[in-house]
Amino acid sequence: MSLLLIAEHDKKKLLPATLATLTAATTFGVPIHIIVMGMSCHGIAEEASSYKGVEKVWVVDNPLLDHLVAEDMTETLLTLSRNYEFILAPATTFGKNILPRLAALLDVAQISDVISIEDTNTFVRPIYAGNGLARIRTEDSIKVMTIRPTAFEKAEIIAARASIESYPFRETLSLRPLFVKREESISKRPELTAASIVVSGGRGFQNKENFALLESLADQLGAAVGASRAAVDAGFVPNDYQVGQTGKVVAPNLYIAIGISGAIQHLAGMKDSKVIVAINKDADAPIFKVADYGLVGDLFTILPELTTKIALLRRSS
Repeated sequence: MSLLLIAEHDKKKLLPATLATLTAATTFGVPIHIIVMGMSCHGIAEEASSYKGVEKVWVVDNPLLDHLVAEDMTETLLTLSRNYEFILAPATTFGKNILPRLAALLDVAQISDVISIEDTNTFVRPIYAGNGLARIRTEDSIKVMTIRPTAFEKAEIIAARASIESYPFRETLSLRPLFVKREESISKRPELTAASIVVSGGRGFQNKENFALLESLADQLGAAVGASRAAVDAGFVPNDYQVGQTGKVVAPNLYIAIGISGAIQHLAGMKDSKVIVAINKDADAPIFKVADYGLVGDLFTILPELTTKIALLRRSS
């Protein structure tokens, strides 16, 4: 028995979601092989070979993989996957794009968003926006699953190096999709899903201009900025700020929710945070039920005072 982990990277390094998936992979107690696909990706393969638990790294290097599109990756992964009992990928847009296609071609079920591995056939995943947990048992010969990155710690680098081998790229037999462009928001703040502190705002900010108050606090704390779906839908911030069931799932050391009522869809994306602080003028807001610390009051009064005091503390330290 062995396990294949499909690595997600940014062309420079492995992403944190891949490192969390690697930690999940170690619980199976079987040899772990990582496949790194891309163009000029040997440096990433070198990095992958240095993590605890990795026994082999496959490298698939081809110009057609400059942009990792599921259709271009499938034929290669399908051929290699038949040699493994477990196929894992992070439960990110990347993993959710490639694994359903791969599972269908292998004629097995995909298990999504796994947060706990009880044994080699039994897994736990959240359902109903995290209100319930489902224990799933499968007898499929190949277990294909995505792993929720916030449920596992990041893997650690060790001194030893795993072997690195090239694997031939197999071009898709069907029509290739045309890659048009990639749009990324560039920010000096930490990436939302990897930040240790996240400050999120909701409908309570009333408009886009008022969100500057939250951004000032985030800058003082060195935090990432998030938002509820209501704030995103209202156009206060871009879509990639959204935290929740239909946005990003985060689990920072500190999550500060300001002007967010706490609908279950939002809670599903942040309730695993280590410490949750809520600021809302509605004392009955659902967010207070999951918060470790709550402050009832007008955010337009509290936020400037809080930002000023933090700035003073930083200057005096």
